[in-house]
Amino acid sequence: MTRTVTFMISGGGTGGHLFPGIAVCRELEVRFPGCRILFVIGHRRMESEILRRHGYEVRRITVEGIKGKGWGKKLAAVLRLPSSLLQARRLIAGASPACVIGMGGYSSGPVCVAARLSGVPSLIHEQNSFPGLTNRLLCRIVDRVCVSFEESAGRFPGGKIVVTGNPVRGEFFEIGEKTSREKKPFTVLVVGGSLGAGAVNEAVVDALVLLSGKGAAPAVIHQTGAADCERIRERYRTEGLRGEVHPFIDDMPEVYRRADLVVGRAGATTIFELAAAGRPAILVPYPFAADQHQTANAESLAAAGGAEIIMQQDLDGPSLASAIEKLAGSPGILRRMGAAARAMARPGAAAAVVDQIAAVAGERGTIS
Repeated sequence: MTRTVTFMISGGGTGGHLFPGIAVCRELEVRFPGCRILFVIGHRRMESEILRRHGYEVRRITVEGIKGKGWGKKLAAVLRLPSSLLQARRLIAGASPACVIGMGGYSSGPVCVAARLSGVPSLIHEQNSFPGLTNRLLCRIVDRVCVSFEESAGRFPGGKIVVTGNPVRGEFFEIGEKTSREKKPFTVLVVGGSLGAGAVNEAVVDALVLLSGKGAAPAVIHQTGAADCERIRERYRTEGLRGEVHPFIDDMPEVYRRADLVVGRAGATTIFELAAAGRPAILVPYPFAADQHQTANAESLAAAGGAEIIMQQDLDGPSLASAIEKLAGSPGILRRMGAAARAMARPGAAAAVVDQIAAVAGERGTIS
C-alpha cells in the first residue's frame, strides 16, 4: 500500500504569507498527486477563511507576533511560545510530514523549530527584500532557505540560500494587456494589502474628490480592509463618488485584469503579482514595516521601471491625484511600466521552491 505523502506549511499574519503558500501547494499537488497538505496558522479568522475557500486543511496553534508590539503584549507572546512549540510538535507527530515549509510570519517559528526537534526536514521561504525576524532566526536550523530577491541572500546570517522568486498563483500570469475594447473606462485598483491601509484609503478618496471635480475621475476597485470598509463606503457616498468598495477581494486575478493602474502598499506578494500581471503601479510603502522591507520591495520594482513611489509622509489627495492624472493621460508610459514590471516576473518560482522541498526531503529520506 502506497503511503500518502504529507506536507506541512506554516505561515501567516497577512495574505502576503498565505498566498505564496497556496501557490506552492498547487505545485506540490501537481508534483505529488494525492498528497495531503496541512496549513498551520495562528488564530486570525481571515487566515482560516482564505485557506478554507481554497480547499486546504487548517490547524491552529496559540502564537502571536512580537515585532511592533508593546512590552506587555511582547511578554505575553513570548510566554505562549513553549505552548505553541508543544502544539506544533504534536501536530508533526500526528501528521508525519515529509517536509515542513515555513512561509514567513510568526507561526512559522514554532513549527520549524518543532520540525528540527522532531528530525523532520524543513525549508523556509522569504518573500521580502529584507528578511523578516522569524526567518532570520530560523535560517540556521532549517535545511534550505529560499528567497524572492537576489539582494536578500546576503542578509541572512546563515543557511543554504537559493534564489527562487516569490511564488504567485498561475492565474496572474494569464493576465495579458487590456484590449482596446477593455481600455475604457480607465480603471484604478487600490490594494492596501489583505489587512487594508488607512492612510492609503483616505488619500485615495481625497484624490478622487479632486479628480471628480475636474471631470477626470477614473473607475475604481477599492480593497479597504475590513476595519476601514464601512467608513470608506460612507465617504464615497458623502462625496458623491462611484466605485466598487470591498473589505477583501478573493479573486484578485480578475480585478488585476480589469485594472490599468494599481495603487497600494509594497508587500512582496503585491510586487510579484504586479510583475506576473504586468500592471504599472503607484506604491506607498508602509513606513512602519519591519526593517523598512516594503521600501526595499518598492525600490526594486521602481528601479526596474515598473512603478512610481510616493512615501507616506508625502502622500495626500493632491499628490496622489496628480500622479494618477499624469499616468492616466500617458498610455505609452503605462505600457512601458507594465512591460518593465512583467520583466521582473518569475513564473517558475513555485516550481523552484518545490524543487528544493523535494531535494531536502530526498536528502533526508522522507521521500523516496
